[in-house]
Amino acid sequence: MSGTAEPLPLAMPQRGLILRESRQLWAALAALIVLPFALDAIGLTLITATDVVIFALAVLGLNILVGWTGLVSFGHGAWFGIGAYAVAILQTRLAPGDMAVPLVGALAITGLAALAGGALILRRRGVYFSLLTLAFTAMLYAIAFRWTDLTGGENGIGNLHRWEALQQPGAHYAAVSAIAFLVLVGLWRFRRSPMGTVLVAIRENEQRAGFLGYATNRYKLAAFVLSALITGLAGALSAYSHRFTSADPISIAFSGELLAMVVIGGMRSFLGPALGALFYILFREFLSIYTADWLLYFGLLFVAFIVFSPDGLVGIAARLMRPFRRVPSESAAMSARRAGASGRVPARFIAEGRADGPVLVAEDIRKSFGPVAAVRGVSFAVADRTLHALIGPNGAGKTTAFNLLSGLFRPNAGRILLDGREIAGLEPHAITRAGLGRSFQITNLFPGLSVEENVRLAVQARHPAHMSPWRDALGVREIADDTAELLRWTGLAGIEKAEAGSLSYGGQRLLDMGLALATRPRVLLLDEPLAGLAAAERERVGDLIKALSADIPVLLVEHDIDRVFRLADRVTVMADGAVLVDGSVADARDDERVQAVYLGSGTEAIAAKPRASAAAPETLLSMAGVDTFYGKSHILNGVDLTVHKGEVVALLGRNGAGKSTLLKTLIGTAPPAAGRIVLAGQDIAGLTPDRIARLGIGYVPQGRALFSGMSVAENLGLGRLRRLTGAGIHWDEDKVLEFFPRLKQRWTVDAARLSGGEQQMVAVARALSGDTRLLLLDEPFEGLSPAVTEELFEAFDRLRREIAIILVDHHLDLALALSDRTVALERGSVQWTGESRLLREDQDLRRKVLWL
Repeated sequence: MSGTAEPLPLAMPQRGLILRESRQLWAALAALIVLPFALDAIGLTLITATDVVIFALAVLGLNILVGWTGLVSFGHGAWFGIGAYAVAILQTRLAPGDMAVPLVGALAITGLAALAGGALILRRRGVYFSLLTLAFTAMLYAIAFRWTDLTGGENGIGNLHRWEALQQPGAHYAAVSAIAFLVLVGLWRFRRSPMGTVLVAIRENEQRAGFLGYATNRYKLAAFVLSALITGLAGALSAYSHRFTSADPISIAFSGELLAMVVIGGMRSFLGPALGALFYILFREFLSIYTADWLLYFGLLFVAFIVFSPDGLVGIAARLMRPFRRVPSESAAMSARRAGASGRVPARFIAEGRADGPVLVAEDIRKSFGPVAAVRGVSFAVADRTLHALIGPNGAGKTTAFNLLSGLFRPNAGRILLDGREIAGLEPHAITRAGLGRSFQITNLFPGLSVEENVRLAVQARHPAHMSPWRDALGVREIADDTAELLRWTGLAGIEKAEAGSLSYGGQRLLDMGLALATRPRVLLLDEPLAGLAAAERERVGDLIKALSADIPVLLVEHDIDRVFRLADRVTVMADGAVLVDGSVADARDDERVQAVYLGSGTEAIAAKPRASAAAPETLLSMAGVDTFYGKSHILNGVDLTVHKGEVVALLGRNGAGKSTLLKTLIGTAPPAAGRIVLAGQDIAGLTPDRIARLGIGYVPQGRALFSGMSVAENLGLGRLRRLTGAGIHWDEDKVLEFFPRLKQRWTVDAARLSGGEQQMVAVARALSGDTRLLLLDEPFEGLSPAVTEELFEAFDRLRREIAIILVDHHLDLALALSDRTVALERGSVQWTGESRLLREDQDLRRKVLWL
């Protein structure tokens, strides 16, 4: 694909989107016209109306950082003050009586200062970024207040002049409003541009944006400078409006007021901050009549908005209008998916070039975290157009090796060559642009954006217009065509408008792989792409990966060992951070060391062993007619379920059937819209998760969700802290360690430093800690080596003698072998309930019930 892309003729949905968004511009223009008359009707002047417009301009600039990019600035008033001081100093000393030259000069000074300040401040993220903006403002305030010769000190700078044509308040208001509207049009266009969409991606997930090839620091610096320029422009206009400026706008208090306006108006809304500015001015003008402490009440109101309406006045308006808008309910996001045959990978996603030798080479790479050597002298080579599997037990260092190859970590030693070019130590975005794309063990998406937006961002990253601040991101034909083609090929067609975070875990896996492929990689790194997929989907995606490797070399980490041995062309086995075997599939399969440390007894041997049931006739949990929604998506539909004491119930079904949602409904994170849930005689439907947990339900979420930075002991201690209620079996440290003895050796180790298998054990142990009678397990065998899977399976088999268990897992043989009874879901409804033995023994019934 080459040449300049022509604008894509707009489809009707896209036309509708643009028309809806452009209405905001017309609404803003109408508001600017009506504002002075409306304020005059309530006794306020044109000067106040001008202040509203100026403040609205300032907070719209601030919102580029806060609402669009996710960077919270506590000192944005500094740019307002710099703009005001610059225009005042330039007019009084260099261009008396002129307005244009001082204004242009003020913008130039503000922009240069923002470029220098942003380059320094943006070296830090999160709270450190915010604190640096605060420190910058405090320092600047001290300078402005004390440098009397330049700034006038506490007296400020007065006697500013406006052109004769702008002397009257009405004319000045018209000029300020015209400038504000032009800026607003520019911001609307910028928001729809490729650069604007990347800022939103950074807000959602900066790490993933980097791994798509975006140099995120450049985008953040551009956002910082643009934000400062607009706020500085507002400061300059304020100086002209009041013919005076002082250090007050640079104070920390003023910066706090600007931030409060953004939050109160609605920081995720385009015009919300401007509404917040209007609210602030009206609040100040009217409440200050009655009390000098009006800022105290404004602060209390700000806190109230954060607690009760984080989406501000815009959110309140939407909630008030909700009863008057009919919003049809939808099925689960995955139900609309159209997954046909993918075929060969489209040529547009295949990088040019073909190598006779290896494409990716790791030579003696090493990485240590403190005293722990995670990767110890690992070497292997990935040949062109092959599927190279990297396998090994949990904790072997496979994912760390992936992170070294892709730039998340820098190796302590060794070389990494991609097509002969050294890439070790480069930033992730540079490595991605060099030709290495990757997916993640824990899905790494932009959860608040749609599936289509996720894919489009990935495709856009390699387009020449990816940093354009003006071009319409939705109107580039090449990007639109590539996005549609990739959605079709990955099997995500039909769910383009669904939020990525609302997809089933399997759907998120597919999307994660699609994002990696969209970067047009020379080599594709896939980290457990089959984890969390149903049996039929695993077969389809496994075949898709094999077909993909015929055009793009693939380095694959996967624990489905049978499938790996069937698909791989070459296998590297790691153990304890080093390479154990590097050779053919036969070399890895037949090696006694590999069998000893990795393969264990095998799934068939585990499943074939007879398991005695501990189920009692007494009912512990019952669900009746339960409906659950995510937003407008109807996920669970009239679900009935019963669990007896000591019973293990397998909850099975395809991706998107509602299994994980059912567990979240039981624990309270997805409260039911209808129906009853009774636990040990007590109705728990609608209770908060903490209350349900104290009633004896332990929950192990998919992905484990451990407290990173805390030791194993601290994770278990937090699990036990508020759950000593007498509701179930009491699980103290000694009792937990009886089932998971390996954790004794890791008791003081940071949970984030554990292997995947050990993390899963900590997650289960934490869910048990305290008093527990029902354990919810969501994909407990996901991402585990065969040997660790066997260890966990035996622990669960012993647990059945203590508590009841509801198990969700896509390892069907294991789930059916462990469970007493199976409940099969399809599109949020119970399709079949019966003894698991029936599905174990009757393959035809299994295919019919589970849609295999």
